[in-house]
Amino acid sequence: MVSEHVAALAADQGQGWRQVGELLLAFGLSSVIGLERQLRGKSAGLRTQAIVGTAAALILLVSKYAFGDVLDSGTVVLDPSRVAAQIISGIGFLGAGLILTRRGTIRGLTTAASVWGTAAVGMAAGGGLWLLALIVTGIYFVIVVGFTALISRLPSLGHTGMRYFRIDYLDRHGALRELLAACTSRNWAVEGLSIDGSNTRSDVGHIVADEEEQPREENVITVTLRLSGTNLGDAISVLGTVNGVAAVEGVSDEDNE
Repeated sequence: MVSEHVAALAADQGQGWRQVGELLLAFGLSSVIGLERQLRGKSAGLRTQAIVGTAAALILLVSKYAFGDVLDSGTVVLDPSRVAAQIISGIGFLGAGLILTRRGTIRGLTTAASVWGTAAVGMAAGGGLWLLALIVTGIYFVIVVGFTALISRLPSLGHTGMRYFRIDYLDRHGALRELLAACTSRNWAVEGLSIDGSNTRSDVGHIVADEEEQPREENVITVTLRLSGTNLGDAISVLGTVNGVAAVEGVSDEDNE
């Protein structure tokens, strides 16, 4: 009897098994979203998303249950929506810190949006709206997986579009100049170019030997091109034939925005 009374009291105070289940649901769904980001090598991965979703659920539960002992009918009135609104403001500030602008290219928009969405899933779970939390988590994967595949196919249909390409090329071979010339010859406009970094590698299929026949590694530059035009589905094969290019891959908008 005592244990049942304690459990009932805890439930009334917002610390029952129902609330624990809502927290665990928020943790599980936000972790699934974070795992997708982690596996794709994005920022705001598993740990960040799990913390955001679980914390959002906890804050909403605090808003719903933590002030019951100070309520006084006609004097003190509880408005849980006020705390929920502050979650949105706080996540907006966190998302702003994830968005970067570099050389005219905006990056991190999708990552910021995913954090915002994870907070919403956590809030839904914390508010007891488990069905909505599950549905929105499913929609998230439709957007990041299904829409990405759809967008990648649209330029290949011959319509004007925009795509990103990450290119590794050997330094001091004039490859960048030839890449830009190849784009011009295909009427592809270069909307943006960013240098992602450089490193020394010997696994690019091009090793130069010095006078003593000792192989030496070459410096590899990695750039991201943002191209617009028609038939961009041919870009990988066209740019891959440029002398000095070691690798070309198409990247989705999520990789850059």
